[in-house]
Amino acid sequence: MAAHAGETERETGDVRCERHHETAHVTDSDEIPRCQNCGNDTVDAGRHAPGMTSS
Repeated sequence: MAAHAGETERETGDVRCERHHETAHVTDSDEIPRCQNCGNDTVDAGRHAPGMTSS
C-alpha cells in the first residue's frame, strides 16, 4: 500500500520514494513531502525506523 505527498504521517520514521528509493525522515503529524530528488508524490507505505536499512 502506498502513501502520497500531502497526506498526514501517523508515525515517526523514514518514507521512501517508490520511483528511486530516496528516503525522507518524517515525524508523526508531518505532511508527507514530495521526493526532493525527482518530485514523485508516491512513497513506500512501509515505514522504516531512522538508521535502519531494508534488505
